[in-house]
Amino acid sequence: MIDDFAKDYLHHQLKETREALVWKLDGLSEYDIRRPLTVTGTNLLGLVKHMATWEARYLGEIFARPFPEPLPRWQDADGSDLWVAPDETREQVIDFYQRAWDHADATIKELPIDALGHVPWWPSPDVKLFNMMVHVLQDTTRHAGHADILREQLDGRTGVMAAYEEPIDTAARATHRETIERAAQAAVGGMDRSGLSASPNAVETAP
Repeated sequence: MIDDFAKDYLHHQLKETREALVWKLDGLSEYDIRRPLTVTGTNLLGLVKHMATWEARYLGEIFARPFPEPLPRWQDADGSDLWVAPDETREQVIDFYQRAWDHADATIKELPIDALGHVPWWPSPDVKLFNMMVHVLQDTTRHAGHADILREQLDGRTGVMAAYEEPIDTAARATHRETIERAAQAAVGGMDRSGLSASPNAVETAP
Protein backbone atom coordinates (compact mmCIF):
# COMPACT_ATOMS: atom_id res chain seq x y z
CA MET A 1 0.00 0.00 0.00
CA ILE A 2 2.72 2.49 0.97
CA ASP A 3 4.66 1.51 -2.17
CA ASP A 4 1.73 2.48 -4.39
CA PHE A 5 1.30 5.76 -2.51
CA ALA A 6 5.00 6.64 -2.81
CA LYS A 7 5.10 5.78 -6.49
CA ASP A 8 1.95 7.77 -7.32
CA TYR A 9 3.08 10.77 -5.27
CA LEU A 10 6.55 10.94 -6.83
CA HIS A 11 5.09 10.47 -10.29
CA HIS A 12 2.56 13.27 -9.78
CA GLN A 13 5.28 15.65 -8.58
CA LEU A 14 7.48 14.75 -11.53
CA LYS A 15 4.68 15.42 -14.03
CA GLU A 16 3.99 18.86 -12.56
CA THR A 17 7.66 19.83 -12.49
CA ARG A 18 8.20 18.77 -16.10
CA GLU A 19 5.35 21.03 -17.17
CA ALA A 20 6.76 23.92 -15.14
CA LEU A 21 10.18 23.58 -16.80
CA VAL A 22 8.68 23.70 -20.30
CA TRP A 23 6.44 26.63 -19.33
CA LYS A 24 9.51 28.74 -18.63
CA LEU A 25 10.03 28.96 -22.41
CA ASP A 26 6.58 30.43 -22.97
CA GLY A 27 6.52 33.64 -25.00
CA LEU A 28 10.29 34.03 -25.33
CA SER A 29 12.19 34.63 -28.57
CA GLU A 30 14.35 31.96 -30.19
CA TYR A 31 17.43 33.84 -29.08
CA ASP A 32 16.38 34.23 -25.46
CA ILE A 33 15.59 30.54 -24.97
CA ARG A 34 19.01 29.58 -26.37
CA ARG A 35 21.45 32.23 -25.23
CA PRO A 36 23.87 31.60 -22.36
CA LEU A 37 22.73 33.47 -19.28
CA THR A 38 25.48 32.48 -16.85
CA VAL A 39 29.25 32.32 -17.14
CA THR A 40 28.97 28.54 -17.50
CA GLY A 41 26.52 28.83 -20.39
CA THR A 42 23.27 27.81 -18.69
CA ASN A 43 20.32 28.42 -21.01
CA LEU A 44 16.60 27.63 -20.92
CA LEU A 45 16.16 25.35 -23.93
CA GLY A 46 19.34 23.51 -23.01
CA LEU A 47 17.85 22.64 -19.61
CA VAL A 48 14.87 21.05 -21.36
CA LYS A 49 17.12 19.10 -23.73
CA HIS A 50 19.25 17.95 -20.81
CA MET A 51 16.28 16.61 -18.85
CA ALA A 52 14.88 14.86 -21.93
CA THR A 53 18.18 13.07 -22.49
CA TRP A 54 18.64 11.95 -18.92
CA GLU A 55 15.04 11.03 -18.21
CA ALA A 56 15.20 8.72 -21.24
CA ARG A 57 18.24 7.11 -19.64
CA TYR A 58 17.37 7.04 -15.97
CA LEU A 59 13.76 5.91 -16.39
CA GLY A 60 14.33 3.72 -19.41
CA GLU A 61 17.75 2.55 -20.46
CA ILE A 62 19.01 1.56 -17.02
CA PHE A 63 15.97 -0.71 -16.53
CA ALA A 64 16.70 -2.52 -19.82
CA ARG A 65 14.01 -0.45 -21.50
CA PRO A 66 16.01 1.50 -24.10
CA PHE A 67 14.53 4.65 -25.56
CA PRO A 68 13.25 3.84 -29.07
CA GLU A 69 15.43 6.56 -30.64
CA PRO A 70 19.23 6.87 -30.68
CA LEU A 71 20.79 8.63 -27.70
CA PRO A 72 24.43 9.68 -27.38
CA ARG A 73 26.43 7.10 -25.45
CA TRP A 74 26.81 8.10 -21.82
CA GLN A 75 30.52 7.34 -22.16
CA ASP A 76 30.74 10.12 -24.73
CA ALA A 77 28.89 12.76 -22.68
CA ASP A 78 30.47 16.10 -23.57
CA GLY A 79 27.95 18.63 -22.31
CA SER A 80 26.21 18.99 -25.68
CA ASP A 81 22.95 17.96 -24.03
CA LEU A 82 23.01 21.29 -22.18
CA TRP A 83 22.78 23.57 -25.21
CA VAL A 84 20.98 23.57 -28.53
CA ALA A 85 22.55 23.62 -31.99
CA PRO A 86 21.24 26.10 -34.59
CA ASP A 87 19.47 23.36 -36.57
CA GLU A 88 17.56 22.06 -33.52
CA THR A 89 14.21 23.77 -33.16
CA ARG A 90 12.27 24.62 -30.02
CA GLU A 91 9.51 22.28 -31.20
CA GLN A 92 11.93 19.40 -31.73
CA VAL A 93 13.44 19.73 -28.26
CA ILE A 94 10.08 19.99 -26.50
CA ASP A 95 8.73 17.06 -28.52
CA PHE A 96 11.80 15.01 -27.56
CA TYR A 97 11.16 15.81 -23.90
CA GLN A 98 7.51 14.80 -24.21
CA ARG A 99 8.46 11.50 -25.88
CA ALA A 100 10.93 10.91 -23.04
CA TRP A 101 8.05 11.55 -20.58
CA ASP A 102 5.91 8.96 -22.30
CA HIS A 103 8.71 6.41 -22.24
CA ALA A 104 9.49 7.12 -18.58
CA ASP A 105 5.81 7.05 -17.63
CA ALA A 106 5.48 3.58 -19.18
CA THR A 107 8.47 2.38 -17.13
CA ILE A 108 6.94 3.78 -13.94
CA LYS A 109 3.56 2.26 -14.71
CA GLU A 110 4.78 -1.18 -15.72
CA LEU A 111 7.52 -1.83 -13.16
CA PRO A 112 7.17 -2.26 -9.39
CA ILE A 113 8.79 0.41 -7.26
CA ASP A 114 11.50 -2.03 -6.16
CA ALA A 115 12.37 -3.08 -9.72
CA LEU A 116 16.15 -3.35 -10.15
CA GLY A 117 18.17 -1.18 -12.51
CA HIS A 118 21.85 -0.63 -13.23
CA VAL A 119 23.59 2.74 -13.67
CA PRO A 120 27.10 1.84 -14.88
CA TRP A 121 28.45 5.38 -14.46
CA TRP A 122 27.55 5.54 -10.75
CA PRO A 123 29.95 4.36 -7.99
CA SER A 124 27.13 2.20 -6.56
CA PRO A 125 25.46 1.14 -9.81
CA ASP A 126 22.68 -1.14 -8.58
CA VAL A 127 19.49 0.85 -7.96
CA LYS A 128 15.74 0.47 -7.64
CA LEU A 129 12.98 2.30 -9.47
CA PHE A 130 12.26 4.22 -6.26
CA ASN A 131 15.83 5.57 -6.22
CA MET A 132 15.60 6.70 -9.81
CA MET A 133 12.20 8.35 -9.45
CA VAL A 134 13.57 10.39 -6.54
CA HIS A 135 16.74 11.18 -8.50
CA VAL A 136 14.92 12.35 -11.63
CA LEU A 137 12.43 14.39 -9.62
CA GLN A 138 15.28 16.02 -7.71
CA ASP A 139 17.18 16.77 -10.93
CA THR A 140 14.10 18.16 -12.69
CA THR A 141 13.23 20.33 -9.71
CA ARG A 142 16.77 21.66 -9.50
CA HIS A 143 16.78 22.64 -13.16
CA ALA A 144 13.29 24.11 -12.95
CA GLY A 145 14.71 26.33 -10.20
CA HIS A 146 17.54 27.35 -12.50
CA ALA A 147 14.92 28.18 -15.13
CA ASP A 148 13.00 30.30 -12.60
CA ILE A 149 16.00 32.56 -12.13
CA LEU A 150 16.93 32.72 -15.81
CA ARG A 151 13.39 33.68 -16.79
CA GLU A 152 13.20 36.35 -14.10
CA GLN A 153 16.44 37.84 -15.40
CA LEU A 154 15.06 37.96 -18.95
CA ASP A 155 11.67 39.61 -18.49
CA GLY A 156 10.73 39.54 -14.82
CA ARG A 157 8.15 36.75 -15.11
CA THR A 158 8.06 34.45 -12.09
CA GLY A 159 6.04 31.55 -10.68
CA VAL A 160 6.53 27.89 -9.90
CA MET A 161 3.98 27.02 -12.61
CA ALA A 162 1.58 28.79 -14.92
CA ALA A 163 -1.35 28.60 -12.49
CA TYR A 164 0.57 30.61 -9.88
CA GLU A 165 2.00 33.38 -12.03
CA GLU A 166 1.24 36.84 -10.68
CA PRO A 167 1.21 40.18 -12.53
CA ILE A 168 4.47 42.08 -12.38
CA ASP A 169 4.31 45.05 -9.97
CA THR A 170 7.52 46.91 -10.77
CA ALA A 171 7.19 49.45 -7.94
CA ALA A 172 6.48 46.80 -5.31
CA ARG A 173 9.42 44.73 -6.50
CA ALA A 174 11.76 47.71 -6.34
CA THR A 175 10.64 48.52 -2.80
CA HIS A 176 11.09 44.91 -1.70
CA ARG A 177 14.52 44.70 -3.28
CA GLU A 178 15.61 47.91 -1.59
CA THR A 179 14.51 46.53 1.79
CA ILE A 180 16.71 43.48 1.26
CA GLU A 181 19.62 45.64 0.05
CA ARG A 182 19.45 47.82 3.18
CA ALA A 183 19.39 44.71 5.37
CA ALA A 184 22.46 43.35 3.59
CA GLN A 185 24.34 46.63 4.04
CA ALA A 186 23.35 46.85 7.69
CA ALA A 187 24.71 43.35 8.29
CA VAL A 188 28.18 44.54 7.30
CA GLY A 189 28.07 47.86 9.13
CA GLY A 190 26.76 50.03 6.31
CA MET A 191 29.42 48.95 3.83
CA ASP A 192 28.50 48.01 0.28
CA ARG A 193 29.89 44.87 -1.30
CA SER A 194 33.00 46.72 -2.51
CA GLY A 195 33.88 47.55 1.10
CA LEU A 196 33.08 51.27 0.73
CA SER A 197 30.62 53.11 2.93
CA ALA A 198 27.09 52.86 1.56
CA SER A 199 25.93 56.04 3.29
CA PRO A 200 25.18 58.89 0.87
CA ASN A 201 26.59 61.32 3.49
CA ALA A 202 29.86 59.50 3.95
CA VAL A 203 33.00 61.58 3.54
CA GLU A 204 35.91 59.95 1.77
CA THR A 205 39.29 60.40 3.43
CA ALA A 206 42.69 60.02 1.89
CA PRO A 207 44.57 56.86 2.82
